[in-house]
Amino acid sequence: MARTANPAAPRLLRAALLLLLLVAAGRRAAGAPVVTELRCHCLQTVQGIHFKNIQSLTVTPPGPHCGQTEVIATLKNGQEVCLNPAAPLVKKIVDKMLNKGSTN
Repeated sequence: MARTANPAAPRLLRAALLLLLLVAAGRRAAGAPVVTELRCHCLQTVQGIHFKNIQSLTVTPPGPHCGQTEVIATLKNGQEVCLNPAAPLVKKIVDKMLNKGSTN
């Protein structure tokens, strides 16, 4: 018996391959790490925090990831807090941390 080609077979094969690729890509994307460098970290900020509670300070200037300056304080308990870089108290804290770092 000779086999006759089914005209729907190539379309079905393409659809099955496409579905397989989509499932594989979806699983890979679900397990991929989230890249947080491409967006602003601080959605909300506080006006200030007591200087003695701060362990370290990170100041990120505006760039392609975020259009605003971000000031992130890591507290001694490990919590991270976003500070308002325009607040006078935050400006004093940044100055103190810079002076503290330059004296060591």
